[in-house]
Amino acid sequence: MTSVDPEFSLPTADDPISLAGPPPIRVMIVNYNGGTDLARCVEALLAQTMSDFEAVIVDNGSIDGSLDGLPADPRVTVLRMGKNLGFAAGNNQAAAGAATPWLVMLNPDAFPAPDWLELLLDEAALHGDCVAFGSTQVMSADPSKADGLGDCFSPYGFAWRGGCRKPLPVPVPAGESFAACAAAMMIRRDWFEKLGGFDERFFCYGEDVDLCFRLRLAGGRIWQSNRARVAHVGSATSGGAHSSFSLYHGYRNQIWVIAKNMPGPILPVTIFTYLPLLLLRCLLLKRPGMIWVVLKATFDGLTGLAPFWADRAELQKTRVGTFRIARVLSWSPLALIKRRAKLV
Repeated sequence: MTSVDPEFSLPTADDPISLAGPPPIRVMIVNYNGGTDLARCVEALLAQTMSDFEAVIVDNGSIDGSLDGLPADPRVTVLRMGKNLGFAAGNNQAAAGAATPWLVMLNPDAFPAPDWLELLLDEAALHGDCVAFGSTQVMSADPSKADGLGDCFSPYGFAWRGGCRKPLPVPVPAGESFAACAAAMMIRRDWFEKLGGFDERFFCYGEDVDLCFRLRLAGGRIWQSNRARVAHVGSATSGGAHSSFSLYHGYRNQIWVIAKNMPGPILPVTIFTYLPLLLLRCLLLKRPGMIWVVLKATFDGLTGLAPFWADRAELQKTRVGTFRIARVLSWSPLALIKRRAKLV
């Protein structure tokens, strides 16, 4: 395993080491105080049945020793950034200079099954009209429950991981999803670059939904695999799914996703339903103190809206027809309430 500084650039196609051509996949892991989960993640990656890949671990200034004792392997490079760039910028750093046809994001608290990469590439061969692929995510602590069966987005402005914390259905469904969760996602590198990668203003949370929304506006499709599987701890480096940090960034960024991406004909539905539903969700929060976190996130999202609204003009000018977006949104209010998966 090689450790380098942020100025390091991986070999290019012109370098002698790359004469045989790049591998098909670059796996990107963004670590921030990932603890022992990171080593477990890397061990599972190195045990893949499809061994022809390269991996880049971007470490965002960890101080917990999570980089110590990682298994050594020439396919793995560590970039020590020295500070916390966030998930979005960290993945952009990991993707920089890639020559592989595919980019794969993997959270440091996600542990892939041995055939995970092999099956993702198989899905790409079977569904050549799709440019991104999501994995079946099960809860690491209880694999009988889903951690995510594709990311969903409602016209009312809310995103969620389909089926999260619900019993894993048998058989596990597959189909076209609105978005793929970046905890274990594969995307064509040329599309990632065409889209400009992740929006670094999001820092973390919602950046994968934003990326996939922009991909869909550009005409891309996303397949949710029922075969490629990972076990996911979830929010392991941010204090938990309902921490102040995750709630703040999730709700703030949600507003920015809407402002940039929601097609004009659907936007009135979002505007008239989002705030009433937000207030209802605040009342249902189990910890009343979190209400103020959500309200501050909403305030900051609205007051910081201008640059995202400005980005909207270009995205909407060249987007596909409204129906192609509407068909993959989750219109059922019950699906939103129950966090149901939506595959078409």
